[in-house]
Amino acid sequence: MAQFFQIHPVSPQPRLVERAVNIVRGGGVVVYPTDSSHAIGCHIGDREAMERIRRIRGLDHHHDFTLMCRNLSEVAIYARVGNADYRVLRANTPGPYTFILPATREVPRRLLNPRRKTIGVRIPQHPITQSLLAQLGEPLMSVSLILPGQELALNDPREIRSRLEHEVDLVIDGGYCGWEPTTVVALSNGLASIARHGKGDIAAFSLAESVG
Repeated sequence: MAQFFQIHPVSPQPRLVERAVNIVRGGGVVVYPTDSSHAIGCHIGDREAMERIRRIRGLDHHHDFTLMCRNLSEVAIYARVGNADYRVLRANTPGPYTFILPATREVPRRLLNPRRKTIGVRIPQHPITQSLLAQLGEPLMSVSLILPGQELALNDPREIRSRLEHEVDLVIDGGYCGWEPTTVVALSNGLASIARHGKGDIAAFSLAESVG
């Protein structure tokens, strides 16, 4: 049965954050709030936990995961970021954007887009997420918490607990969360193409054409 931690959304309790991170390090699957919608995540190196997330979400092996990162320095470990791309990232993070960039060799092969060899990276603004990442010291491998047959992410922690208490190891209650997914931005030499328009203002980018 899933554990249920009530963590303050502005001033997360260090003791509970540490317990949550220990669950991640121990192979757990966790549901946590972000500045867009709730996400479900696990340790970047845990293949078994990743497959559990696929089963919970009903995902095939072509669905891309996102790396939740603490800051731009951590992004640069897993994605190749040129000077022009760096300026775009610096101006728009942290926030509700997922950026698609060429992956480095640090990214496990199973996380790569098989055709483009890219990876989605995100620097979230939510204090709970940032506290988890700071304590963990590496990215969380994540997807939005949209269950099979649903169009929107679940946003009530108690409903999430009720529906997933036998499927995940931890649900973090940081209050109600949004339901919109992030805006997904493909970056190439500082030019931004909008792959998905979600939460986040696309007017911040120089190019806002859909890439499908």
